[in-house]
Amino acid sequence: MKRAVLALADGTTFEGRALGAAGETVGEVVFNTSMMGYQEILTDPSYVGQIVTMSYPEMGNVGANPGDEEAPKPHAVGMVVRNATAQQSNWRAQESLDAYLKRHGITGIEGIDTRRLVRHVRTHGAQMGVISSEGHTAAALVERARAARGMEGQDLATGVSTKESYLFTTPTPNLLGEAPRPAPELRFDVVAYDYGLKRSMLHFLVDVGCRVKVVPAGTTAEEVLASRPHGVFLANGPGDPAAVKGADKVVASLLGKVPVFGICLGHQILALALGGRTYKMKFGHRGANQPVKDLTTGKVEITSQNHGFAVDDASVKGKAVVSHINLNDGTVEGLVVPDARAFSVQYHPEASPGPHDARYLFARFAKLMAGE
Repeated sequence: MKRAVLALADGTTFEGRALGAAGETVGEVVFNTSMMGYQEILTDPSYVGQIVTMSYPEMGNVGANPGDEEAPKPHAVGMVVRNATAQQSNWRAQESLDAYLKRHGITGIEGIDTRRLVRHVRTHGAQMGVISSEGHTAAALVERARAARGMEGQDLATGVSTKESYLFTTPTPNLLGEAPRPAPELRFDVVAYDYGLKRSMLHFLVDVGCRVKVVPAGTTAEEVLASRPHGVFLANGPGDPAAVKGADKVVASLLGKVPVFGICLGHQILALALGGRTYKMKFGHRGANQPVKDLTTGKVEITSQNHGFAVDDASVKGKAVVSHINLNDGTVEGLVVPDARAFSVQYHPEASPGPHDARYLFARFAKLMAGE
């Protein structure tokens, strides 16, 4: 197989075998601890500009199929794995992981010590890197990684957002042959801000009775309120939340006028709208096994997460109630603004991939819109 090199901005290099499309890619090198769900991860728009390292050693076992995509195409710019199997084994598979990456032009690398790489990123932080199978020297690739622009200050959400509004009314499909479910009664009109949303979020909103109008990231508060929605949903997305042009001011204009539910980047934008601050984390939270404590009930949820920024807890004191915290590092995982009928979580209640512990939050949003 063709030789490939992964070079980090701090000078660390790894040599392995080319995976996916031949060529070269530049991005922020991060890691995800999920054992499965690589296709959902690759197609999550929150990974725009990032090279995803899968910490679990075996990838590709279930192949790839259209039903597991969170967006029409992958958004991660590169993939790093210990071993990509050449023979998928799943009844839903339509192609191998390698073929899927090739078809979408995603450059990857396999055969490196991903345990060493993950420990390096945890110790030294997420940083820019280059994957290349074009025969360049490791030293030259390190210089390219050092010259690449990092995530801070980048408004990537506006770039991946839909350009035109559209209506979404499709409930969660029965992908595994489950018994048919009755069609949900669509009682609520919800406007969803697309900062880089995942398709499964829309499915779950429909499941709890929402007719969802998805709008571009730059849509004004006046436009939203003119449609008289029952609620507003703030989606996930990539990049620096503080750099999303005008988002904090728009959300601030919506607070108190309509119920608001935010997830991930949407959670961070809600904090900014309240006058809070966000900051870049050392290596972020990416995986399907993050423990989060609900401070209201005392219960612990195992959650799916994907973010490199977090809310400064001191900056939201007196403006919102911190409802959830991460049990690994104590970071803010949820906010509630009772007077404004608004709440948000840093994690992904829709999972995809990941546990289902937090899916009740979609029903909580529906109850808030119903006035319960």
